Amino acid sequence: MNKKVIHSIDTAPEAAKPFLEKAQGKFGFVPNILGAMAEAPATLEGYLTLTGIFEKSSLSPIERQLVLLAVSRENECHFCVAAHSGGAIKAGLDDGEVEHLREGEALNDPKLEALHAFATALTVSRGHVGEKALEDILSAGYTRQQAYEVILGVAVKVMTNYVDALADVPLNDQLAPMKWVPLSRRAAE
Repeated sequence: MNKKVIHSIDTAPEAAKPFLEKAQGKFGFVPNILGAMAEAPATLEGYLTLTGIFEKSSLSPIERQLVLLAVSRENECHFCVAAHSGGAIKAGLDDGEVEHLREGEALNDPKLEALHAFATALTVSRGHVGEKALEDILSAGYTRQQAYEVILGVAVKVMTNYVDALADVPLNDQLAPMKWVPLSRRAAE
């Protein structure tokens, strides 16, 4: 069975085409993860809608990319780690800090590290982080609202991370410089 069904604008179901056209306009190419999601237009629309809402959150562009990257790393999504590594750099996060995120290492900035730890804990524990994790992010200077906005970011990434796991989505050439291999697969390569 061929797991890789990656639609282009031409091959996508009619209901998915406008979303892929918009992505083409935004990125200059259609990310393969969206091409895979196009198989289910409602899933693609839901992902893009939630992404748009997450972009309106009170978290900064760097903070949003950090959340998306941390969740993707924890879920071993090679496609999303590559995409959000570039997104984090574009948002202004230092290359060294991006590398720390890619490797699951602590960040040098204590406030950003608290956000990283919280996003990772939410992902690993499936939301059951306990009071200490909430206290840690609040004492780092984030608000309860922002802690809940992290949950939105986790939900956004679970969608693409799980699509990648099902479809084994190949990286677009544009993302190849940010290629990432999960630790669990590094010995095999």
